[in-house]
Amino acid sequence: MTATATRPVRYGLSLSNRGVLLGLTTVPELLALAEEAEASGFFESVWVGDSLLAKPRLEAIVLLSALAARTTRVRLGPACLASFPLRHPLVLAAQWASLDRLANGRTVLCVCLGGNPQRGGAFADEYRAMQVEPSSRVGRLEEGIAVLRAVWEHERASFHGRYYAFEGVAFEPKPAQARVPIWIASNPDPTALAPAALDRALARVARLADGWMSTAVDAALFGAQWRRIQELARAAGRDPAALESAYHLMVHLHPDPETAVAAAKRYLDHYYRTDYSRAVLDAWVAYGPPEMVAAKILAFVRAGCQTPILRFAATDQRGQLRQFLTTVAPLLAGARVPG
Repeated sequence: MTATATRPVRYGLSLSNRGVLLGLTTVPELLALAEEAEASGFFESVWVGDSLLAKPRLEAIVLLSALAARTTRVRLGPACLASFPLRHPLVLAAQWASLDRLANGRTVLCVCLGGNPQRGGAFADEYRAMQVEPSSRVGRLEEGIAVLRAVWEHERASFHGRYYAFEGVAFEPKPAQARVPIWIASNPDPTALAPAALDRALARVARLADGWMSTAVDAALFGAQWRRIQELARAAGRDPAALESAYHLMVHLHPDPETAVAAAKRYLDHYYRTDYSRAVLDAWVAYGPPEMVAAKILAFVRAGCQTPILRFAATDQRGQLRQFLTTVAPLLAGARVPG
């Protein structure tokens, strides 16, 4: 592999903004972690989670605005904006354009469908409270992206869709960036979806997005789905090299792997109100001593991940971050993504 056929890795730090409600972190710590990440020179981006009612936390856009005021270099975004189908795109367009101005053009808007409300539970309750039909979320996501592009990139915009419609809207302010990167986060399960449905999910990224984020799958599946997105982008007349790939990976450092994975499970089960299986943890969490954690991250890099986004699944967020920068970051130096 020649140097021209590879690209450098860009690492991101994900903040546990739901942890403020759960007693796992504080607002000052979140802001301080973002500042430390930027000062380290290792992290190129900082991310926050999003949910409105299903899994409440500090609201993503408000928190990103605070981070924009406390940083100057790192890109900022949600991993991912799970509430996107619930937000009216004209309101979101105004909020995000203002955020991008505050950040001097450093934002990445990563959107997704969120949890499936058709399976019941908290996500169903959220859609019911917001008076949005769950079956409309794919259409709302696709139309929402089109609305943002229309109002951000034209002096006057009109749109006539199934869920959103307007005529001759003159939208201000525009974002600082000429084109805000809009990513789609998805991790479609090939064991639960028919091949055609799986391809539709990946084709949505290939047609509409500037990047793709996945999570909770192993490196082999990540790589296979990323290659398929690139194929579909090429078939749609787009340059696959213009798309960015990212993976949201949990991290817990400890000399003993079993102690590390047990601690990560306690944190994640509490954080997401669930009971993760060992199979999911093995795919989703880089745990153990520095060499194991680095090897797990590099497996995703070799699979094509340009932007590994790391969240520490631990109550000692600052301690884990500092240990990571001292012991793991040097093991990742010089890593490059295959072309």
